Amino acid sequence: MAVYFDHKIESPPGAGTAINIAWHSNQAILAVASRHERSSGDVEGAVNLYLDEGEHVDGSSLQRAHPVTSLAWHPKRRTLVAGWENGEITAWNDHDRQLDEIVAVHRRAVLRLDWHPNGHRLVSLDEDGMCCVWRVDSKGQLRAVPMQQYVGKGALTHCVIRAIKAQDSAPVSELTKKVAPGDEAAFSFSSRAKAAKLPLLKGRTEISDSMSFFYGGASGVVYMANDEGDCTEVLRVSDPIKALLLRNEKDILVVLTDTMMLSQHAISPGGSLSLISEIKLGGRSFASDVAWTSRGCLVTSANENILRMWDLETEDIYALTVTGLPGIETQEVVQCVSYNSSKGILAAGTNMGHVVMWQHKGPSFESGKTGDGASNWEALAPSQVEGSVLQIRCGGAKNLVAINSTLGVQILSENVMNSHFRNQVSAIQVAPSQLLIECLTTGVVHNLKTDIHVKGIYVTKDHTTVWNGKKIVVYEVPQDKPMIRTAGAFSCESMSIVVNEQTLYSIEGDKIQIRNFQGIIKQSLQFVEMEGAPVALNVAAAKSLLAVGTTNGIIKMWDIAKREARPHYTPKNLREYVPNFVGLVALRCNAAGNRIAFLANQIENLKSLPSTKVFVWDIEADVVLSFDFLTGSCDDGAGTVGGAGGQSIAGPLDPICNQYPSSLHWDENDARLLVCETLPTERRGRSRTRLLNEADKKQKIVDLANVVSLFATAEHGILVQDSFPLDSSKHTALLAIDAPYFYFCKKPAQETDPSTPVDGLAPDDALTQRRMISKRTMRDFVGLEDSDASARTAMMDFSYFMTIGNMDEAFKAIKLIKSETVWENMARMCVKSKQLDVAFVCLGNMGHARGARALREAMKEPELDARVAMLAVQLGMKEEAEQLYRNCKRFDILAKFYQASGEWVKAVQVGESQDRIHLRTTYYNFARHSEGLGDLGTAVNAYEKSGTHRTEVPRLLYDDPGDLEAYVMKSKDRSLRKWWAQYLESTGEMDGALQFYEAAQDYMSIVRVCCYMSRIDQAKEVATESGDRAACYHLARQLETMDQVRDAIEFYSKAQCLTNAIKLAKEHGYAHELMGLALQGSARDMLDAATYYEAQPDMQDKAILLYHKAGKVGRAMQLAFDLQQFTALQTMADDLDESTDPNVLDRCARFFLEHNQFEKAVDLLVTARKHHEALDVCVAHNVPISEEIAERMTPPKANKDNKAEHEYRTKLLERMADCCLKQGAYHLATKKYTQAGNKLKAMKALLKSRDTEKIIFFANVSRQREIFVMAANYLQQQEWRKDPEIMKHIISFYTKGKALEALSGFYDACAQVEIDSYQNYDKALGALNEALKCMSKAKSKNPSDQEAKVAFLRQRVVLLKKFVQVRRMYEDDPNEAVKQCQLLLDEPDLETAVRLGDVYGFVIEHYASEENYKQAYSLMEEMRRKIPNLNMAFFVNLKVVEGVHRALGVPLGRGMGAEATTREDDDDEVDEELYNGEAIDSDSG
Repeated sequence: MAVYFDHKIESPPGAGTAINIAWHSNQAILAVASRHERSSGDVEGAVNLYLDEGEHVDGSSLQRAHPVTSLAWHPKRRTLVAGWENGEITAWNDHDRQLDEIVAVHRRAVLRLDWHPNGHRLVSLDEDGMCCVWRVDSKGQLRAVPMQQYVGKGALTHCVIRAIKAQDSAPVSELTKKVAPGDEAAFSFSSRAKAAKLPLLKGRTEISDSMSFFYGGASGVVYMANDEGDCTEVLRVSDPIKALLLRNEKDILVVLTDTMMLSQHAISPGGSLSLISEIKLGGRSFASDVAWTSRGCLVTSANENILRMWDLETEDIYALTVTGLPGIETQEVVQCVSYNSSKGILAAGTNMGHVVMWQHKGPSFESGKTGDGASNWEALAPSQVEGSVLQIRCGGAKNLVAINSTLGVQILSENVMNSHFRNQVSAIQVAPSQLLIECLTTGVVHNLKTDIHVKGIYVTKDHTTVWNGKKIVVYEVPQDKPMIRTAGAFSCESMSIVVNEQTLYSIEGDKIQIRNFQGIIKQSLQFVEMEGAPVALNVAAAKSLLAVGTTNGIIKMWDIAKREARPHYTPKNLREYVPNFVGLVALRCNAAGNRIAFLANQIENLKSLPSTKVFVWDIEADVVLSFDFLTGSCDDGAGTVGGAGGQSIAGPLDPICNQYPSSLHWDENDARLLVCETLPTERRGRSRTRLLNEADKKQKIVDLANVVSLFATAEHGILVQDSFPLDSSKHTALLAIDAPYFYFCKKPAQETDPSTPVDGLAPDDALTQRRMISKRTMRDFVGLEDSDASARTAMMDFSYFMTIGNMDEAFKAIKLIKSETVWENMARMCVKSKQLDVAFVCLGNMGHARGARALREAMKEPELDARVAMLAVQLGMKEEAEQLYRNCKRFDILAKFYQASGEWVKAVQVGESQDRIHLRTTYYNFARHSEGLGDLGTAVNAYEKSGTHRTEVPRLLYDDPGDLEAYVMKSKDRSLRKWWAQYLESTGEMDGALQFYEAAQDYMSIVRVCCYMSRIDQAKEVATESGDRAACYHLARQLETMDQVRDAIEFYSKAQCLTNAIKLAKEHGYAHELMGLALQGSARDMLDAATYYEAQPDMQDKAILLYHKAGKVGRAMQLAFDLQQFTALQTMADDLDESTDPNVLDRCARFFLEHNQFEKAVDLLVTARKHHEALDVCVAHNVPISEEIAERMTPPKANKDNKAEHEYRTKLLERMADCCLKQGAYHLATKKYTQAGNKLKAMKALLKSRDTEKIIFFANVSRQREIFVMAANYLQQQEWRKDPEIMKHIISFYTKGKALEALSGFYDACAQVEIDSYQNYDKALGALNEALKCMSKAKSKNPSDQEAKVAFLRQRVVLLKKFVQVRRMYEDDPNEAVKQCQLLLDEPDLETAVRLGDVYGFVIEHYASEENYKQAYSLMEEMRRKIPNLNMAFFVNLKVVEGVHRALGVPLGRGMGAEATTREDDDDEVDEELYNGEAIDSDSG
C-alpha cells in the first residue's frame, strides 16, 4: 500500500510565477522555469532546481532579462539546457556548478530543445523557423558553434528523434551504477579492485550516435533531417502541428494537427513517409494537452471531465472519466495530462486542484502490448493540491509527480505505507501524517495525527515512535485508555530506528546512537572501515539483544540489558555464505535472540537482484542455514518444499518454487517459526507495491505474493511448514506472526476516502471504527484459537514434529489434546507426508468411518499418489487431491472426482485432453446430471457428444412430440430421422413417414411403404435411382407376386439376387435373359444355367462357355470335343493348367498337332508333364524353347537318395540344353547344362554366345581348372592388347587353372607385342622374365621339351637384357654402347629376341647425331642387305634418313621410307603392372 506525500517547493525570493517544469529522466531533480514582471513592465526569467521533497538546490538559480521558453535535461548527466526568448541557449552543469553560455545563433525565442538518447547531440528549434544541431563533447558541454543549421517555414514547435539501435560493448565497471542504484558504495567496496579486469559484456543493444529526426510547427510542414547536413521536406499538412509522436518499435510517425486530424505514416529506410491511416479525433482542439503512453496509445485532455484515448495499435477509441471518483466535483474538468512510462501510471490535473492517477492493469508495460480499453486502467485515489492545476509532469527516477498550479509548484512523492506490530500492538499508516494504533488485547483503537510526514514506525507495548528522516517523535499510547501524549520529540537524521523499553537505537551515518526519548545520546556504537556502515538493525526485546548488519555484510550483536551496550557474540561475515554479496535487505532476530534471519542482494547477470534465498544464522551452533525459494529446498538438503522428509505433492507447480523472499518475520514467542513473504522471481527488481497491484488485477496465483512459514533449526535445517497465497484484493502485506494467527495489513477500499464520514460519525471517529489489520488462523491451530498457552505450545511442537517427519514425537505432543480438529490437521499433514498408516489412526480418532472405508478401498490402487488423493478427497482437500491425481496421471479418477464435485466443465476438459477413452461416458454422466437439473438443452447437447442421442433424446423428449419433431427436423442424424419415420408409420402418417424415410435415405423403407400404398411406379423409380439392393429385392418380390416376371427378373438382378432371377428365367423360358444373368452370377449359377442350356437343342455352345467360366474346363472340353466345337477348344486351351484332366490335355495336344499348331501343342504337353514328347515336337518341328517353357519343363530337384528321379532330371535337362544349343539359345543352354551339373558343356555353350562379361563371371563362379583355361583361351582371342582388364583376367584364369605353360606363352606374346608395337624393350624384358618363371614352374608331360623351351626363353632373356642395358648405357658412354650394339649384331640368334632393325636404327641415329653420315649410310646399306623388304622409316626416324641422304647427296631410293607411315604412340599401351600385379624389373631373370 502506497501514499503520496505532497511537498511545496521552497522557492527563493523573487522567483516569480512558474511557467514550465521538467524532471530529469533518471534522477530526482526538478527544473522550474519562472517569470517575474517588474514594475517597469520588463519581464525577467529564471530557472531554479529542486530536489524530490521540494528543497531548493543552493547556487542553482539562473536569471536572465528575458523569459525562459524551453527546458531540456541531458538524458544521463545532471545538465540542464534552457532556451530563452531572445534566442539565447544556456547549459547548467549541476554536478560541476558550471554555467555555459552558447553563441547566440537563434535570433528569436527558442521554442524546443531535444536531446539525442545518448546525449551526444542536441536539437534546438526557434520561432523564426531555424533548426540547429549541436555537438556535445565528452564532458557534456555544448560546442560553441552548431554542427548543422537548417531553415524552415514558420515557428518550429515540435521535434522527435529516431533512436537507431546499434551493438556495442561496455565494461562491467561502467554498469556499477545500474547494478546497485542508490548503493554504489556498497558495490564498489566488493568489486572496485576487480572492476577494471572484468570482461566486456558483448551484444548489448545500444543507441547509435548517428541521428535523424523529424521536426515541424505552425506551417504544417514536417522535415526530416540528420546531423550530416541532409534536410528534406517529407510531409505537408493543412493545419499547424500540435504533436509529433514517434513509434520507434514500428518506425511509424504520428502527426496530430490543431484541428485534431491524426495521421500515421510509415518511415522508409531512407526517411520518406507513406500514409498508413488518417482519422479526425473528437474533443476541443484549442485547449488540448497530449500525452503518449508508450503502448501505442494517444491521450488528450480538452477541458472536459474525460481523457480521450486512441489506441493506435488496435484502433480502439475509449475514454477515462474523473466523474464519480472520491472527492471529484461534477463540474471538475481535466486541464493537463502526463504519463510515467516506467511505472505505467497516467496522471491528470483538474481545474479544482485534484491529481487523478490511473494504473495500467493490462499486459505489463515492458511487453509493449496494448490494452483492451478503459477496463485495463484502474483509477487510484485522487490527491488534493492547492490551486488549479495548469501543468503536470511525471518523474522518471522515482514515482514523482510535479504539479504547476495557480498557487505554485508542488511535488507528490509516492511512499509505501508504514506499519509495525509488537506485543499485540499494531500501528498502520493511513495518511501521510496519520496512523491507526490498535491494541489487540483490549480492542482500543487510537487515531494518531502527527505534524510530520511519517516515513517510519516502531511500536512497543506503551509507546509508538514515528520519524521522517529529520525528526523523531515518541508518543505514549496506553492500551486501556483512548488518549495519547507526546513523550519526546527531537531532530535526528536517521531512517532506521528501533526501540527497546525507554531507549532508541538509530543509525546515523557510520555509527549507531543510543538515545532516550528526549533525544539525549547515552552511547555511540562505532564501526571500523572494514566492517562498513550500519544499514539494518533489530531488537530481540525478550532477551535485550541488539543485532546490526553493515554494508560489508558483517552482523554484530550487543547485549543491551544493562546501562551500556556490550558486544554479545563474535561478528559474522555474511560474504562467506552469500555469493556475490551486494548488501543487506532485511534483518530480524527471533524471540529467543539465538537466531538471526536476513535477506540480501547479490549480483546476477551483472545486475543487483534480491537473492532467492532466506538465510538464518544460528548463533548457538554458529552455522548459517539457507533455504532457496527458487528450487524449494534447503541448501544442506535437510529441508524441502514438502516437509516431512522432503516429499512434495505439488511438483513443479508448487507456488513457493520460482519465488524470492521479500520480507520476513519471526514468531513473537516461538524461536523456531519463521515466516517469509515471497514474490515471483521474474518480478525481481520491481517495486513490491506495484507487484501486488498487478497480482490483484490479474488474479493469477502465480503472480500473487505467497506467505510461507518455515521451521529453522540447526539440527534439521530450514523446513517448509505451510504456504498459502496472499489475497492481494484484501491485504497489502504480512504484518506479523503471533501464534495462532497471521496478521495482515488490510487494503483500504479505493472508493472510500479517509476523511469521508461513515454512518453519521465524524471523520476521525469513522476512521477509528475501521480496523486496518486482519488475521488468519494458522493451519494447525484451527479450532484452538482460544486455547491456553500450554495447549498452543503443545500444538506448535506437534506442527514442528510433523514438519520434520517425527510422527512419534508428534503423537506425544498432542496426546493430551482432545480435539477432532487436531487429528484432522494431522490427517491433513499425512496428505503432504504421504503416510497413510498414520492417516488411518487419525481417521479413527476423528470418527470418520466413511473416510476410513474409502481409503481402505483406495489401497488397491497401484499408485501411491492415487491412494493419498483419496485421503485428500475425504478431508475436503480438493486442490491437493486434484494435483495428486495429475501427478500420478490418473486422469480417469480425476474425471470422476470432478464429476462427483459437480465441476463438470473441468471433467469434460480432462476427458477431452487426457482421458479420451472415457470421454463419452463423461458426457453421458453430464447429460444425466443436466437432465436431473431440468437443463434439457445442455442434456441434449451432452447426449449428442456421448453418442447416445439416438435413444436418449427421443426418450427425453417423448412427452413433448412438438419439441421432439423439431429436434429431429434440426438434426441431420439419419438414424433419428428413420426412427421418427417409423414412429409416423406406426401412427398411420404414411406421407410424413415417406418424407422422413427420404431424408434418412432409407430407400428400402420407402419402397416398402410405396408397395404397401400400391404406388408401384413410384417404388420402381426410387429403387432404380437409388440402386439400393434391399429396395430392389423387396420390389422384385412384390413384382413376382404380381406376375410381372420380366420386371421381377430386372430388379432381382439389380439387387444382385441372381439365383432368384435365374430361377424365374428358367421357369418362364427366358433363355436369352438367362445367359446374361448366369454370367453375372456365381459359379453355382453358371453351372445351373449350363445344365439348362446343355439340355436345350442348338444352345450347347452357351453351355460350353458357362462350364468354362464356372471352372469346369474338363466338362467344357469334353462337350466341345463331342460337339466338334474347335473354336471353343482354342479359346479354352489358354486356361488349361496342371489341375486339368491329363487325358483332356493329351487330347488337346493331339488336336493342335493335327492342326499344325505346334507351339500350343508343346505348351499343353508341358502342362501334362510329358516333357520328352514336348522336346520331340520341338526338335522335329523346330519349335523354339522359350525361357518360360524351359522353366516349366525343368523338374524340381530330386532327393539325393532317389537316384532314378535324379538321373531322369539330369537327362531331361541335358536333352533340353542340347535342343537349346541347336536353336542358338546359348544362354539358356548354359543355364540348363549348369542345372544338370555339366559345367564344361555349359561353358562351351556360353563360349559360343561370345558374351565376354558372362564368360568371365561364369568362370569365376564355377572355379574349375578346365573352365578357367577355356575362359583364358577365349579371352586371348579378344582385343586384350587394348583392354587391360581382359589381360588381368587372362593372367588370373591361367594362374587359377594352373596352366603355367599356357601362361608362359601368353607372357611371351605380351613381350613380342611390346617389341613389335611399341619398341618398349624394358616391358618386353619384364614380360619375358615372367614367361621364363612360368615355364620353369610348369609341370609338362614331356620334360625334355620343357627344358628346351626354358633354355630357349633364357637365351632370349639374355639377349634382350643386353640390348636393354646397351640402351641404358648410351646416356653415360655412347661409344661403348655403339660397340656393344655391333657385338650384338654378330650374335647368331639375335633376331629371336631383338629385331635387327632396332639395333641398326639405334646405331644409325647415333652416327647421324655425331654427323658421321658416311658410317650411318654404310650401316643403312648393310641393314638393307640383311633385312628384306625393309621399311627404313619403321626403324629409323624419317628425318634422320633424309638428313643422311641429303648430307651425302644420295637420292632416296628403295626402302627409304616414302611408303612408310609415322609411328604413333598408343595411348592405351598396357601398363607394366599387368604382368604379375606389380612392376616388373627388367634386370630380373
